Order: sequence, then structure tokens, then C-alpha cells
Amino acid sequence: MKNVIVGTAGHIDHGKSALVEALTGTHPDRLEEEKRRGITIDLGFAFLDLGEARLGFVDVPGHERFVKNMLAGAGGFDLVLLVIAADESIKPQTREHFDICRLLGIPRGLTVITKCDLVDRDGVELVRLEAEEFLRGSFLEGAPIVAASARTGAGLGELKKELLRVAEAAPPKNAAQHFRLPIDRVFAMKGFGAVVTGTLVSGAVKPEDEAELFPLRKHVRVRGVQSGGKATVRAVAGQRTALNLAGVDLEELKRGMTLAAPGVFAETLRVDARLTLLQSARPLKSHARVHFHQGTSECVTQVVLLDRAQLAPGGSCYAQVQLPEAALLLPGDRFIVRQVSPVVTIGGGVVLNNRATRQGRKDARLALLLGAFERGNRDEILAALCAGESAGLTQKQIVARTGWLVEDVQETAQKLERAGKVRVLPGTAESGSVLVTAEELAGCAERLKAEVEKFHAANPLAPGISKEELRERVTRRAEEAAVFRAALEELVAERELAQAGDLVKRAGREIELAPEEARAKEQIEQAFGRAGLTVPPVREVLARLAVDGKRAQKILLMLLRERVLVKVTKELIFHHTAVERLREMLAEYKRKSGERLPIAAFKELSGVSRKYAIPLLEYLDRERVTRRVGDERVIQ
Repeated sequence: MKNVIVGTAGHIDHGKSALVEALTGTHPDRLEEEKRRGITIDLGFAFLDLGEARLGFVDVPGHERFVKNMLAGAGGFDLVLLVIAADESIKPQTREHFDICRLLGIPRGLTVITKCDLVDRDGVELVRLEAEEFLRGSFLEGAPIVAASARTGAGLGELKKELLRVAEAAPPKNAAQHFRLPIDRVFAMKGFGAVVTGTLVSGAVKPEDEAELFPLRKHVRVRGVQSGGKATVRAVAGQRTALNLAGVDLEELKRGMTLAAPGVFAETLRVDARLTLLQSARPLKSHARVHFHQGTSECVTQVVLLDRAQLAPGGSCYAQVQLPEAALLLPGDRFIVRQVSPVVTIGGGVVLNNRATRQGRKDARLALLLGAFERGNRDEILAALCAGESAGLTQKQIVARTGWLVEDVQETAQKLERAGKVRVLPGTAESGSVLVTAEELAGCAERLKAEVEKFHAANPLAPGISKEELRERVTRRAEEAAVFRAALEELVAERELAQAGDLVKRAGREIELAPEEARAKEQIEQAFGRAGLTVPPVREVLARLAVDGKRAQKILLMLLRERVLVKVTKELIFHHTAVERLREMLAEYKRKSGERLPIAAFKELSGVSRKYAIPLLEYLDRERVTRRVGDERVIQ
């Protein structure tokens, strides 16, 4: 059965609650104060099955003092039931409520002329004409206008037929999307604990599901699920839903919070949006403070206009909303802004970019991104999101910024990769693949080549730069590592760079030594080669060379890297032939005398003093040629 949320709208005392009761048999007013005063103060709920569709009614207060409560429910409307009393016609809250419905982008609905038993037929027709004029040019132009009486029941049958027809035309919400439930009511149920209610705007939820509570970022468990006052095994998008929660105290919950799929979304303090002012509003200056209503939440915040100093009545522009506390907002979420004083609705808009940064008024990349979100083309949105991101974006980051499923991200990324616009790079299991534009990857490759050349120019005797040092020079953040790796791999594959172990160099580059450097290299090798295992101090060998100390050190490092020399300690360096001969002597000793090797036996075997013996044995331990056991060694 199709689930559709129907919201009432209209002036106070125009019969909204009475009409809902006449249609459903349930009076939506639930508070004692509402029953005592005879007016709706907060949101009320009722349900009506019409065979092919199940309607969930959200009845809103009509009094101007309670418009903020009306706004807490209006965000979940699939269609609106605009109520106009026959004895009063169009009044101030009729206009404000209808303005809100238009700003929220509610796509369909119908109009009901209530209390038609209080006026004659001509009076009803006059109100009908006034309503048609009022609705001209809006989404309700041409929609049914039904005259009815909750007291006599006149017109209710026709109203149900029209409701079913309009409900059947409403597109179903996608239960496959990520679960999101803005909370509009919180209470405790004896024996069960904390219960929250709301209109499930996307996805589905069932008992024992895990959920994340925003903005607290607290993980909770769903104990039970109800819809329409009955327990259900699964609630889906478009249903009024009550959830019994475990893992959270009642005092932590309040209207305006959001329950969502765990580990999917991130909260935000700043969003870029399309803002539209009502024709009846005053001009709005940049940095003005307003009441901001989104979903079931409300706060006072600042609005910064991105391309002008002031927005004229009836005008529209890009704006940035700076929230006083974190909230879960996604592109496409509608909002309402109301003046701080007097508190009246002045406009509304739609969230476009939920990861906004402080922007200057002229930013071509931002305009490209916001335009892509407005047009709604996924290819365009993903390309615009990745543009200018030197570290690329992970699949997880893209899901949090768009609300898309991972499969949607992957499909769109593949299309863009085939078109040569983005590259899909390996990522982590938790965050998924990394998407980077072809331009950013090419830019990283150019910076990488430039840094390698700069290193070679400054270090002509070094065979190459270490990969980690190169990454630190080329990238600004650790998050850019995936792009760096991909750029390096491509340059190596294209034979522009070469990599040997941890070192990176220009492909084909060989170290060219000056005559005096070549002579110094030969002298160092000879000095250690002649010494055997009783090597001279390094500083003495280098001091005898004709080159300066800095170059001498680099030549020594060359010999170590080429494994001509072996470094045992900072002060003890041996020729590789001496170390190899020592290994052979140990193997021979093991064959003749066994694997046990006292220090005295090692000194006698190698012909070295304790000064050399202990460091050599520790080196052999590290190389797993020997293993220390007490004061002896065991030859492996």
C-alpha cells in the first residue's frame, strides 16, 4: 500500500482539526491545553486508509504564535490540504501557511472550503472564486476545490475521492535510500522508555536496527517500530513513524534532532543554498539574522548573501547559512526563514552544498558547484565536487555530501572516468575508492617531477630522493597520499621517473662524478678494503681526501648504498669482502667446533679486539647469523 503524508494548512479556527477528525475518526489534538482552549497548539496526527493509499495526516496549528510548530511538520508533507473557512474566506495565516508550502516545494494538494453549512450556496461560490484567484500561478492552480462540512458530513465523500486521486499521483518515496527521520515529538512510554516520532523522509527502519542521533553523533538501537499506532516489522519512507530507542536517555532527546543510518552522514555548521524572498518581505541585507527552520529544527542564525549586499523582495540568490550548532543537512533539503522581529515568514530556500567553507563573493568554482546541484545532474555534481580537491574525495565523503548510495557514486564515477574527467583510485576498505579529477592528478604529477629535478640539482651525488620525503614536498596533507601514489605510479610506468626500493629519481639518470670525486671514492673503498676487520675511524679516512667534508660524506653514502661498504655502527664501517669472509669463517667454525661461540673464541677467530668484537657480534645478531644466549652466541 502506498503511504502518503497529508498536511493541513490554513488560518486559526478554519476547521482543520475538525476536518481531519471527520475524515479519519481521530481528533488530532492530543494536549490537554488544546482540548481546553479548543485550538491546535502543536502537531497532531491521524490516519486514513483509502484502499490503494494510506494517508497520514499531520494537522498543524493555525495561530500565528504557533507557526514554528506548523513548520516542524510541514517539511514532511507529500501533499497539502489547504483549508479556507466559508464564513471567513482567506485570512493572514492562510496566506502565510500557503507561502510556506510554496517555499518548501510541496508539489501537489487540494483546497477545502470548510464550514459550508454556515453560509448559503452563493457564499460558498464567492469563497471559491476568491480561492481560485488566490491560487492562480501556484502549484494549486487547477487543483480540486471541494466544499465540505465536518459537522454535517457534506462533501466528505467527494473529498476522499479527490484525496485518493491526488495521493495516487504522488511519486513514491525511495525506501532504498539511506534512512533519515527528523524528530518532531519525544516522550516516554511506561515499560518501554524513550520514544520518538517523525515522518520518515527516506530509507527504511526495522526493529534491532542501529541508528545515529544527530547532532549528538550518538549510536542508538531501535527496540520497536510503530506506524499508524500499530507495531510493524518495517517502516518505509513516507510513513509517520514512532521508534522506541535504546542507548539514549529521554533527557538527551528533543524535537529538531535527526535519526539516520549510522556511519553514513556528517553534521555541518555551514551550508550554501538558494535563498528566495517573498514579494511581501522587506529587503534582506547580507549578514542579517533570521529564524531558520529546516525539517523539525529551528534556530536563529546569520545569512550571508554570496553575490550581493542586499536581496530585494521577490528576489533570489545564493546565500550561506551559518548555523549556531551542528545539524544534519543534505542537498535538496528545503528550509524557511522568518524575520527576527516581528516574527513573520519572509522567504525560504533549498540546501545545495552542505560542506560550505567561508567564501568570497566571487568564486567561480563555488558557482559551478551550486549550479550543478540546482540542475540535479549527477555527472555534473560529482565532477564539480571533485574539482579543486587536491586530495580527491573518498566514496564515503561523497555519500555524506550528497546522500547518494555507494552504488550511485560508483556508477557515476565510472561514467566520468570513461569520459576522462576523473580517475578512480584505490582507497581504504572503510572509506572506499578515491575520486580525483584528471587535472588534479596531472598537476600532482608535474609537481612531483619538479621536486625530483630540484632534489637532483641540490644533491648531484645522491642517487635519488626517498619516497616519503618526496611526498612531504609535493603534498600538503596526509589525505593526498592516494593521489601522490597514483601520480608516481603513472610517471614510473611512463618512464619519466624510476623507483629503486624507497628512492625515486629521474628515469635514466646516473650519477656522474668529477675526477676528484671518483678518486675520493676509490680511496675510501681501498682504505676499508685493506683494513680487513680492524678498520680505521671513518673521520680519519674522510680527512685524507682531496674533496670537502660534505662531498666526502655523500661519496661514503654512495658506497654504503651500493653495498660496497657495510655500516655496523656509526663509527665502524667495514668493506663487504671483510664481512663476507667473517661469515665464511663462522660457517667453518660451526662445522668443526659446533654452534656455540664464546666471545673469546670469536675474538681469536676474527683476530679483533673487544672494541670491534662486540659491535660485530651485535651486527651479526641483527643479521641473524648468530643468536645471543647468555654471554655466548649460537651460530644460526
